[in-house]
Amino acid sequence: MSANVSSYRSVRVNADLDSPLSRWLWLVKWILAIPHYVVLFFLWIAFLVVSVIAFFAILLTERYPRGLFDFNVGVLRWSWRVSYYAYGALATDRYPPFSLGPEPGYPARLEVAYPERLSRPLVLVKWWLLAVPQYLIVSFFTGGMRHGWCAGGLITLLALFAAVALAFTSTYPRGLFELNVGLHRWVLRVAAYAALMTDEYPPFRLDQGGDDPAPAPATDPATDPATGPAASA
Repeated sequence: MSANVSSYRSVRVNADLDSPLSRWLWLVKWILAIPHYVVLFFLWIAFLVVSVIAFFAILLTERYPRGLFDFNVGVLRWSWRVSYYAYGALATDRYPPFSLGPEPGYPARLEVAYPERLSRPLVLVKWWLLAVPQYLIVSFFTGGMRHGWCAGGLITLLALFAAVALAFTSTYPRGLFELNVGLHRWVLRVAAYAALMTDEYPPFRLDQGGDDPAPAPATDPATDPATGPAASA
């Protein structure tokens, strides 16, 4: 098990459970998150267009153009933060920033290691044929997608259980939090693979908890707040 954990390093998903959390704010987060949903609608259209461009770039050069890569990682980060705040987790009351950058101070964080080379043959099949088993599993977790993120499924059900616990006890059950983050981690690994950002196949493994067991990638402009998109902005 430890060998498997250490072998996967392309995507790292980390999260901190905020405390205390409001008993009732979750009732109106769907309203508060509307501006983010509007922005994400357009960002995910751009994400799909960028992925198509990257597909042909990889076929021709074996490289994912760095600017396009950073943009798509940013869309995944933004989606993860909004999901964590709203009905994908309800694990923070801190409003998500309108940012594609790393935002290391926010309790939901995502890193994707930039690949120096990507396989030409794999790019032809990994996003549809090879990823089919993962899609079947992830569809159970998410129940479908809206604006690039969860629209039901097990993840939303767990978040609603947490909301009930918050309403009655003012406490977010730790076990629910760890399971929920583990499901998101699985989804994000599959999303990065399907979006051609890595050739490393996502493990069929539920890594629960806020701390990702994967080792941190080497310091990289896509994930380093000192040199990444946030700094350049």
